[in-house]
Amino acid sequence: MKKKMRIHYDNLGDYLEIMFGEPRPSYYEDLGNDNLVRKDEKTGKIIGFAFWNVRKRQEKQMRDIEIELPVL
Repeated sequence: MKKKMRIHYDNLGDYLEIMFGEPRPSYYEDLGNDNLVRKDEKTGKIIGFAFWNVRKRQEKQMRDIEIELPVL
């Protein structure tokens, strides 16, 4: 079964979100530095990531967003 990955960027809010699979009840955990991990409410599995202040990162000539991931 193929799963979808959705990428959404809100230019006004300067917010980037990457989501895996179909939408479902979830919650966010703050990873620091304006990075969030999205987890499934029932299973606690990672279903996405969110990043605030994306343009600000580019202004610092940061091309990639790096975060430490827990072992999946």
